[in-house]
Amino acid sequence: MTKRKHDADHECPVEITLDVIGGKWKGMVLYWLLNGTARFNEIRRAVPNATQRMLTLQLRELESDGVIRRKVYAEVPPKVEYSLTEFGLSLKPILLLMRDWGTQYRTKLKRSRPTTAT
Repeated sequence: MTKRKHDADHECPVEITLDVIGGKWKGMVLYWLLNGTARFNEIRRAVPNATQRMLTLQLRELESDGVIRRKVYAEVPPKVEYSLTEFGLSLKPILLLMRDWGTQYRTKLKRSRPTTAT
């Protein structure tokens, strides 16, 4: 995993935001964690098309960026839980707007599809 470095004086703020929350599965993970703490397999079920490796990498990046918290319990088998940090919770309005936009776009697509005569 390559750690991204940001130059706050020279990069576009949107680029920085996308660097942190961009990625095929990060948005879905963050949206799912708005519901509260979740274990890895719960997240994996919520994001079924993500491979275990990719999901692990993206969770690590989100943790490294301070957006999510990973808590490991000293149990056998190990228990690991993920939750949003306070900083991660600041993404809630953005994630909810993305959800709303996606819903509107999906509706628009359904309306614009040509109907087939049978």
